[in-house]
Amino acid sequence: MLGDLFGKLQEAQQKMQESKQKLADVIVDGEAGNGTVKVSVTGNREVKTLSIDTQLLAPDRKEELEDLLITALNRALKSAEQSWEVEMKGVAGGMLGGLV
Repeated sequence: MLGDLFGKLQEAQQKMQESKQKLADVIVDGEAGNGTVKVSVTGNREVKTLSIDTQLLAPDRKEELEDLLITALNRALKSAEQSWEVEMKGVAGGMLGGLV
């Protein structure tokens, strides 16, 4: 019984690692300011790219740029979080099915 449980835990750990690798390949985007700021992140919530329209680089637009960056990042991270949750639910469902 205990050996069986240990085997299931090892299998679950392997599936989690595979899911993390899979999520590293998932790219989600967020943008703000009608596309003047764009951010791409992985399903593991790692920022991959950041694009800023040159019109926002003027010193008098610093505050606007900061606000748009925050908005774009939050949108991308929210999408990444949703991807992560979907992937982890699949892993958790598989684990519980094997343990019950």
